[in-house]
Amino acid sequence: MIANKSTLCALAILAAAGVPAPALSHDAPEETTVIRGGTIYDGTSETPIVGDVVIAREQIVYVGPSRKPAAGARIVDAKGMIVAPGFIDPHTHAQRFLDSEDGEGRLNLPWLMQGVTTIFSGVDGGGTPEVAAFLDDMEARTFATNVATYVGFGPVRRAVLGNAARSPNEAELQAMKDLVAQGMCEGALGLSTGLFYAPQSFARTGEVTALAREAARRGGVYDTHQRDEATYTIGVAASVNEALTIGREAGLPVHFAHIKVLGVDVQGKSGEIIEQIEKARAAGQDVTADQYPWDASGTSLQAALLPGWAQDGGRSALLGRIDDPATRGKIEAAMTENMRRRGGPHALLLTDPGHEWTSMRLDEIAARWKVDPIAAALRIIRDGDRSGKLVSFNMAEKDIAAFMRRPWVVTSSDGSEGHPRMYANFPRKYAKYVKQDKVIDLATFINSSTGRTADMFGLADRGHLKPGYKADVVVFDPEGYRPVATYTAPRELSEGVRDLFVNGQAAILDGKLTGLAPGQAIRHRPPPGTCPS
Repeated sequence: MIANKSTLCALAILAAAGVPAPALSHDAPEETTVIRGGTIYDGTSETPIVGDVVIAREQIVYVGPSRKPAAGARIVDAKGMIVAPGFIDPHTHAQRFLDSEDGEGRLNLPWLMQGVTTIFSGVDGGGTPEVAAFLDDMEARTFATNVATYVGFGPVRRAVLGNAARSPNEAELQAMKDLVAQGMCEGALGLSTGLFYAPQSFARTGEVTALAREAARRGGVYDTHQRDEATYTIGVAASVNEALTIGREAGLPVHFAHIKVLGVDVQGKSGEIIEQIEKARAAGQDVTADQYPWDASGTSLQAALLPGWAQDGGRSALLGRIDDPATRGKIEAAMTENMRRRGGPHALLLTDPGHEWTSMRLDEIAARWKVDPIAAALRIIRDGDRSGKLVSFNMAEKDIAAFMRRPWVVTSSDGSEGHPRMYANFPRKYAKYVKQDKVIDLATFINSSTGRTADMFGLADRGHLKPGYKADVVVFDPEGYRPVATYTAPRELSEGVRDLFVNGQAAILDGKLTGLAPGQAIRHRPPPGTCPS
């Protein structure tokens, strides 16, 4: 792992305090903690109160006006601070940390230092069907935040069809359905898809619906990086309709991942998408979305520019088509159009670390190499950029604000390598959209980052500050809570979280990391009779 300056500073704090970062533990002192005198936002959109939050072991036992603490209680002075439920991030790409075997990685610092206590993994169709093994491993190795996951369409389809651009036969479809059922029975939240990405993009609507029914039978949701957020294939409006159709026909809630209108062709059309979704909601369909508060998306150069048909059969087939004069011209023409959709080569910032083009725009590296931008992009892809990081400036502020104000939209990071949203998402929303632009108020920010999210996904004992709930609690400084990471320096830890409790244990106390990793695996429980006993 590459440790950035602020990560090293955080680890230095641990060392100075005599806390060895790798020595992670679930052991908790059996004392009572009183978070005293803070301004408490309980996870709803209601008016805050000034008072105490009392924690005993894993649970919150009291929320209300200050009262005399029990003898021997640990007192956390929160006067002047905001006290809220720990933030829940329902869309993350935290695999580098989830796979880590070392103390630094398992502390999950990018999310922890934002005040996040729960993350969802397996998004965009990436979740393994081996859900039980994944969650068991997380708990065995210890992790700083709680983790829930989806079963992903990508691994399911690859396991049966590889990277082929074809529909499954009856036996193959059944094999995929069995894998989805397995993942659901082992605790997945639902089925996630990334229909924009090959080979998932090769699937027709009926195939996805058949798999979604397996999640529906077991009480899951359909979470989707929809097929098109722009005008790449069927267009964003038709893509929204496809997702709604899948949800209706399969009989389960639909959740749009990182909702947006992407690119010059659809900027300003958020109102039309909102109208589509709210019409479905008015008709009784359960439809929600998450959103990150940035004007640039994060993806790979390959996903952003290459046409889907060129990726049929995987990387070796793609490189063969690039080298073949009969197909290279068609690939270049499609890439030119895709680049136009995203605002041209200057709108594409390359962020993969360790290259001569790191932190350069595509037009800048093309000028350095004395080639056109498409040739430069193909050179990078040929050199091994299967998932090379790209920041694409393609969204309009008015659309971001329009989605953010909807009561069915929650905060997510889509936190991925090379984009500052991994390290600075929640502070960014607070600093820019609450304090600076006043798009939403503080109570709405907290509700859309905590209670609203927990309620959407059925996290029955998280997301609110209530007696009996898990003690996931953040205490942050309303003046000092801020993002530090930027588009050109994306790996800088956020500032302003004073204290953070995960399942009652202090992961951050008085601004210092404790070294504890108290996260738990969150397992969805399917209805009785829907899984093998």
